[in-house]
Amino acid sequence: MTTRHVFFVSDGTGITAETLGNTLLTQFEGVEFVKTSLPFITTPEKARVTVDYINHIAEDSACKPLVFSTTVSDAARAVLRECNAHFLDLFDTYIHGLEKELGVVSTHAQGRAHSANSRRYDARIEAINYSLEHDDGQSVRDLSKAELILIAPSRCGKTPTTLYLAMQHGIFATNFPLLDEDLEKPALPKTLLGYESKLFGVTSEPDRLSQVRNERRPGSRYASIAQCSYELRQAETLYRKLQIPFVNSANMSIEEMAATVLHEKGLRR
Repeated sequence: MTTRHVFFVSDGTGITAETLGNTLLTQFEGVEFVKTSLPFITTPEKARVTVDYINHIAEDSACKPLVFSTTVSDAARAVLRECNAHFLDLFDTYIHGLEKELGVVSTHAQGRAHSANSRRYDARIEAINYSLEHDDGQSVRDLSKAELILIAPSRCGKTPTTLYLAMQHGIFATNFPLLDEDLEKPALPKTLLGYESKLFGVTSEPDRLSQVRNERRPGSRYASIAQCSYELRQAETLYRKLQIPFVNSANMSIEEMAATVLHEKGLRR
């Protein structure tokens, strides 16, 4: 398998460069990508240090590194382009075309991608606090406020998905575990009765769930293939019985799960 070093360079947090770059890289199999984020490259001086580092890595690599850049400063970008790498300027790719179409010159202002207005920011913080308070059924206070309630056996990916939905989209999401007594019947926890319209189920594959649980409790009955198979089978029986939509998390990223849930439940981002 070929190994390629990948750098995400930005004058901000680097989230935009990582998101766009990683989306493109998912289309290429048979290559192992060693990824490094280099945020806050705001001046030519910082850009020069970055170029020296990338060139140092390039010297010891069989293939040129890949560089995904969302740096806005023309001066910094001019320096970055000198690196011994395949340089992909994500702003250059789109900005000039947009300027021509809109008839407006871009501001070249740093940090605009994540400078959300205060109302949107406050809404996201409130959603995050709500998801943290209600994680794993810890609280039922203001449960009617939830826009989404994920249910699943333990370790199927409920918590990271609800937190992602809160952080990225401001969704008031919570999650509840399906315990042994719920799965034996199978039936919903009594706390969730009346909230069926807000429910979304998560399942997995027995071997994947066993692997995840073994990291937490190695060699336990809880992590055995037999127990995992039983719990997943009972959970899916419950979902079908109550017509609760569900998704298999075994081979999905958190982003993919979140997008699927939003689409299936008709929730606005």
